[in-house]
Amino acid sequence: MPQRTDSFDLGRLGLTSGEGRRLDLHAAVAPFDYGGQRYEVGPALVPMRLDVSRTTGSGWSLRLRFEAEVNGPCMRCLDPADLRVEVDVREVSVPGGGDELQSPYVGEEAELDLEAWARDALALALPAQLTCRPDCAGLCPQCGANLNEDPEHRHEPGPDPRWAKLSELHFD
Repeated sequence: MPQRTDSFDLGRLGLTSGEGRRLDLHAAVAPFDYGGQRYEVGPALVPMRLDVSRTTGSGWSLRLRFEAEVNGPCMRCLDPADLRVEVDVREVSVPGGGDELQSPYVGEEAELDLEAWARDALALALPAQLTCRPDCAGLCPQCGANLNEDPEHRHEPGPDPRWAKLSELHFD
């Protein structure tokens, strides 16, 4: 089993300005609570590729790439949804460069919080709705029947609610 790397000391690489390295690491990505539902991330240790470059002024330029699978209930029909998500993100961290150039994932001692960065990047790469398939029809709003299993499912239309007040009129 590969070694888990949740944080990484960038200073140990001993890079000089303009120098870079490519690292193959494995990190765990915590599950998500999304829309009141729990979504698991797999595999247990996600293989990741980290490109690290040293910038002038003791800064870092970082690129993280990985693929992960997100599993949980479909947001439309509640059947199991399995989604494969590709992530390719970049960060720049230059100490003293202001808020725009200071990464929240690189600490004062050049310690990279790989687990937090990977989780946040995966969350941003997720689609707005996690569905079991792109054309999921969802559940019937009246009775809760799964419309994927019965696409011909229909109900008799009720009276138009805009005319409901007229039913209260009684003529003697």
